[in-house]
Amino acid sequence: MSGRLTITVNDILKAKNRIHSCVHTTPVFTSSTFDESYGRKFYFKAENLQKTGSFKARGALNAVTVLKEGESPPKGVVTHSSGNHGQALAWAARMRGLQCAVVAPNNSPNVKLDAIRGYGADIVICDPTPTSRQETCHRIGRERGFHFVPPYDHPDVIAGQGTLGAEFLEQIPELDAILVPTSGGGMVSGIAIAAQALKPDLKVFIVEPNGKDVEKCLRAGERLWPNPPRFLETIADGIRLQQLGHVTWPIIRELVQKDVFSVVLS
Repeated sequence: MSGRLTITVNDILKAKNRIHSCVHTTPVFTSSTFDESYGRKFYFKAENLQKTGSFKARGALNAVTVLKEGESPPKGVVTHSSGNHGQALAWAARMRGLQCAVVAPNNSPNVKLDAIRGYGADIVICDPTPTSRQETCHRIGRERGFHFVPPYDHPDVIAGQGTLGAEFLEQIPELDAILVPTSGGGMVSGIAIAAQALKPDLKVFIVEPNGKDVEKCLRAGERLWPNPPRFLETIADGIRLQQLGHVTWPIIRELVQKDVFSVVLS
């Protein structure tokens, strides 16, 4: 499936209208010390102050709203998540009156699991591997009749995350580059689609934990990651997945810069 052909800036602008009354317009911060250290002007988009504590609220709410407004709304939604997307989907489901189940690995931070429960979702624990997460998630979906909303590999999720890029450009029109921490690639894909349409000369760069090897794949123009998918050893628990998604990959390959910032986060 080619993500690039199925998601446009119009989808992002529709998502923005769909979710704007329920999510925050997050602030942008600056740091003169940071600017002086690196000789550039930096702007920090504070999505940690977003609903549920991350940008994930944007994509989850857009996807759930599209489902709820469809011809045959499901009775519930299910996903797999180490915490952030799970919290966001649980919140979005509660906002739209749907049930929710979240499959979480047994090494998920307790504070994130408590937050998921706090939003009313059921938690199903699985082994800490991508394969176990996927298999358990699909089993729960079948058993309960819930619709699967993936963390990143879905057009409505990507469009929702893209609202971040559109909003950032409204706040700081002079941006010439955006650096995006990346796991499966939903946020960077959405931002890249928005940036290409709204400011074509703006460059989007990936920031990754060491070992993700996105630059090698981008320069080769193909997926070089070993299978089955695995998690990286990093303190950044929200971006441990090594591989980019299959929907996000073609978007990133086409629209994101091949130079990648790789950071040791142990």
